[in-house]
Amino acid sequence: MTASAPDPSTPPTTATAVRLDGPWTHRDVAANGARFHVAELGDGPLVLLLHGFPQFWWTWRHQLTALADAGYRAVAMDLRGVGGSDRTPRGYDPANLALDVTGVIRSLGEPDAALVGHDLGGYLAWTAAAMRPKLVRRLAVVSMPHPRRWRSAMLSDLGQTRASSHIWGFQRPFVPERQLVADDGALVGRLIRDWSGPRLREDGSEDDLAVYRRAMCIPSTAHCSIEPYRWMMRSMARPDGLQFNRRMKMPVRVPTLHMHGSLDPVMRTRSAAGSGEFVEAPYRWRLFDGLGHFPHEEDPVAFSSELIGWLKDPEPDR
Repeated sequence: MTASAPDPSTPPTTATAVRLDGPWTHRDVAANGARFHVAELGDGPLVLLLHGFPQFWWTWRHQLTALADAGYRAVAMDLRGVGGSDRTPRGYDPANLALDVTGVIRSLGEPDAALVGHDLGGYLAWTAAAMRPKLVRRLAVVSMPHPRRWRSAMLSDLGQTRASSHIWGFQRPFVPERQLVADDGALVGRLIRDWSGPRLREDGSEDDLAVYRRAMCIPSTAHCSIEPYRWMMRSMARPDGLQFNRRMKMPVRVPTLHMHGSLDPVMRTRSAAGSGEFVEAPYRWRLFDGLGHFPHEEDPVAFSSELIGWLKDPEPDR
């Protein structure tokens, strides 16, 4: 599905930029002291989809329909500070953001969910599965290693440090926010193209990129999008960061599917591979050949088929 290009002369609002039309239903739910926008479709076991940077719920548009057709209740949420969710002055550390996720599961009236997270959403999915294991039925992570693996790679792997140069750049005050919204969010479009594999780079729709650009230009979104990465880097030597890292020693004890694009220029394959050491449950590694950082958008059919096949597999350790 391709969105219509927004009118650049119209200031972006939550209604026009985020609540995009489709077969899904939009609504707001309360969780962890904030309000979260979700798009949902279908009936059945809950699958909660968590987006990454620099995107919002719409990145899962293909999976919403595929999961609903397969008999699941598919829900894509906007993380705190992004899309149609509340932009709060604080609360962007991963432990609190993970409580947002588990709080949304409860607010949706479900006993648990299969969590599917990409990029930052994957980081939070790992965290939620460790912190609130009773609320996570299964875990699927895309383009993101386990938090402890991520921390180690950022500190000891020069190649990963270079690949994550944007995260180091986010540590500057004010400048990154201005860069993200300059020229109607042009940088957002460039990042998505640069981080994608050849299929999306060559055939991707400018209208689709315009949707992400417009959503980033909603006031305060750029700042809130960057805050989790500021915490992740600046807390590495602080007591709160060290405490979080120790907390992530708690192994994940639910079946886990770990998906990655072989051409991902942001998160190197060698950084993500090996995260299974933190999983004391069936763990499956799936590498998509020729795809970049956004496999769920670059090849939605192959991605959705892999995800749904694993969700339906009663023996995921095969």
